[in-house]
Amino acid sequence: MITEVNNYVHFHGAPVKGKILMVASSPSISKQTGWPIGFWAAELTHPLRVFQEAGYEVELVSTEGGKLEMDGYSNPTDASGYSAHDVISLGYMQQQWFNDMLLNTKKLTEVDATNYDAIFLVGGQGPMYTFRGNKDLEILFANFYEAGKPSAAVCHSTTLLLEAKKSNGELLVSGKTWTGFADAEEEFADQAVGMKIQPYRIENEAKKIVGTTFKVAAPFSSYAIQDGNLITGQQQNSGAAAAELVVKTLNK
Repeated sequence: MITEVNNYVHFHGAPVKGKILMVASSPSISKQTGWPIGFWAAELTHPLRVFQEAGYEVELVSTEGGKLEMDGYSNPTDASGYSAHDVISLGYMQQQWFNDMLLNTKKLTEVDATNYDAIFLVGGQGPMYTFRGNKDLEILFANFYEAGKPSAAVCHSTTLLLEAKKSNGELLVSGKTWTGFADAEEEFADQAVGMKIQPYRIENEAKKIVGTTFKVAAPFSSYAIQDGNLITGQQQNSGAAAAELVVKTLNK
């Protein structure tokens, strides 16, 4: 059944229902733009809010461990004003525990998938370089997926699904319907900054894969798809919708 939705931390005193692993990109440098890149703030904070409010503990890890950096345009205090409306991220940035969490993350190879109930990949510009072809992350994600646990990715983190395989060697997205950052959204972003930002486009690459269905909604609308225990969100405005599908699946 396919469901579409278009539209290590927990609250003190609240009963913990389970534990969700979130994975973000460590800081990198874009070979296209030369910019420092990392994770997109809203793609961490908006799902984190959903998970916390639903009573789940969250642990954040990264591709290399250590300190994380958010993409400049995703920071609500950035001079560009691009994400100035993102009051959820702004609220988290006022919390000392949140900033401490970003200062010191475990490397993804240090965690055991059996200790968590779901996995959620945080998007941003970094994943285009740090997630694609990352065999350790592919194996970790496949471990969750093959265990029947909710396995979610949003925006550019869905680049992992272009190559991730199951233990039998078959592409994880074979026979699946999923979404990710759309070509139309890449075009908008490129025009906004006056240059080509990404080295490749996820939608374009996904549509080359035989036996999978890649769908997108209107640019920058909230859109998430669930196909079995694979959950994907289109872009930064879809993180909460994808997280809600994770919670709904866990609460069944």
